[in-house]
Amino acid sequence: MENLGVISILIPLFIIIMAIITKDVVVSLLSGIFFAQLVLHNYNPLDSIVALLDAFVGLFAEGWITKTVLFALLVGAIIKLIGDVGGVKGFISYLNRKHQKLDSKKGSLLIAYFLGVIIFIESTITSLVAGTVARPLCDKNGVSREKLAFVCDSTSAPVCSLIPFNAWGALLLGLIVTAIDSSVIEGNGVMLLTESIIFNFYSWIMVIFVLLVIVFDIDIGAMKNAKPHRCDFKKEVDYFSTKSPLLMVLPLVVLVFMVPISLYYTGNGDILKGSGSTSVFYSVIATLLFIYLYYVIGGHMRHKEYFNSLYAGISDMIPIVLILLLAFLIGDVIKLLGTANYLSQIINGNIPPMLLPLLIFMVSAITSFSTGTSWGTFSIMMPIALALSATFDIYIPLMIGAVVSGGIFGDHVSPISDTTIISSMASGCDHIEHVRTQMPYALIVAGIASILYLIFGFIMV
Repeated sequence: MENLGVISILIPLFIIIMAIITKDVVVSLLSGIFFAQLVLHNYNPLDSIVALLDAFVGLFAEGWITKTVLFALLVGAIIKLIGDVGGVKGFISYLNRKHQKLDSKKGSLLIAYFLGVIIFIESTITSLVAGTVARPLCDKNGVSREKLAFVCDSTSAPVCSLIPFNAWGALLLGLIVTAIDSSVIEGNGVMLLTESIIFNFYSWIMVIFVLLVIVFDIDIGAMKNAKPHRCDFKKEVDYFSTKSPLLMVLPLVVLVFMVPISLYYTGNGDILKGSGSTSVFYSVIATLLFIYLYYVIGGHMRHKEYFNSLYAGISDMIPIVLILLLAFLIGDVIKLLGTANYLSQIINGNIPPMLLPLLIFMVSAITSFSTGTSWGTFSIMMPIALALSATFDIYIPLMIGAVVSGGIFGDHVSPISDTTIISSMASGCDHIEHVRTQMPYALIVAGIASILYLIFGFIMV
């Protein structure tokens, strides 16, 4: 492939600018892929459209991509089934009945915190459940809703990125495997993703920091002026469901524990050699089968209701799956454009390689903040970071961790992020106030993470 020079940089930059303007990751990625195909096909629009469509369809020729897509769709079905059967309400009701033991300022926030840690399947449902459950107790005990929103938001995406037995893990694994299959990097996708969790500094520090904020009642900046919302506790709580909390707990337990079992099976007795895409696919299939037996045979849901919820849950995940597929495509396109090679030429002799982990973290953070999505940021930045790590012999998990951390930080503080908006809604606080009160905490954690990337950049390069 000829050296396309600055054009190879302009395409990813165009995607970022489009995402900022349109606030639509799908349109931005699709537009970027199309213009990349124009460049690669001598600016022939017809050939470019055909190439784009062929590349999109060609993704399904890869078994691991198809399994990853099915996993993401079926996770949506699991979430929908648990909600429709009343599992979430039953879990909330169970906690409300036990509120006497947690009837304090710290206790009410600790409920939200531990729910955020336990429910790591999907970031939005984490915020919704944690906010809905803890809000009445927070109001009763004089805890501001802004502080509750901060706890909900800080234990949604960060926790999901640290325990990647979910669609987050599927996306990241897919991006890493794409680079491996394209011979950009070498190694085992599951192992690289697992090792990178250690270097997801922002998420680790934030999860620990939030716990310290709760335990020691730390108010920083605008949070000092946040006022509690007083209300009638009995009127506020309307989730006195007779449903069992096990309707929610047991399916999630099956989903989580089936992943290592499947890794052991696909790895012929060695978990580290197991297939990540196959394992998560087996896990959701096993969970859906368990849910059918538990809900339908157990009399909690009718056969028709089960499949109605299953289809609705799959439908809910289609936008995420589209981003997932476009993320795979943009990785291939960036490789064909030679973006990483051109960046390497610019960086070589101009920017010390030991600064690259910090630089990747900062660029990922800016991109994620501007677009309001960590997923779109991963799809743009991961191929570049992996190629740079191979070129400059930087420890690959460190660079993966830098991309994920930057994406999470930007998403965490972005006012247009879905998790930020949902955390405000679930906690019942003003959205702008949530963004304003949360910002100082996030900046402190991001500052510490930046120092760590600088230090590890010097150590591991």
